[in-house]
Amino acid sequence: MWHLAQVRENAVLGTQCIVGRGAYIGSGVVLGNNCKVQNYALVYEPAVLEAGVFIGPAVILTNDTYPRAISSDGSVKSADDWTPVGVTIKTGASIGARAVCVAPVEVGRWATVAAGAVVTRDVPDFALVAGVPARRIGWVGKSGMRLVQSESAWVCPQSGDKYIEIDGFLREEVTA
Repeated sequence: MWHLAQVRENAVLGTQCIVGRGAYIGSGVVLGNNCKVQNYALVYEPAVLEAGVFIGPAVILTNDTYPRAISSDGSVKSADDWTPVGVTIKTGASIGARAVCVAPVEVGRWATVAAGAVVTRDVPDFALVAGVPARRIGWVGKSGMRLVQSESAWVCPQSGDKYIEIDGFLREEVTA
């Protein structure tokens, strides 16, 4: 836990988590084991980060679909005037610097969100997304490297692991 980090009441952090300088972890947020939340990232409740998630510097995980400071009658809204919605980041996924995930969305296992992207819809496992709004521009393996397409599979240039694409989704090829 770096200095100036704020971890609110009822947040649950797994073992070996790192929370960077000035980061905010909201009340009731859940971080799995081995998560890294970099400097000045804002993780609002009720976000759930599974094991091994990387949150880059200044990332924002939102929690309000229709944000307003006041009600239609002009009165100041209180915590009772809205229902927070969360962002779920699955095992091994990485969110690049200054990306924004607009709740409610789910980022799939081992997916990568490029720096500066704005995620407005669910991201499949192993997807590489970029842009505003974020769109899939490729696939990544567990190493984080962009996969290369071969005749019959997607292949990680670092590990040699193979993945099969079926109907716009990627799954690991099981070797015997």
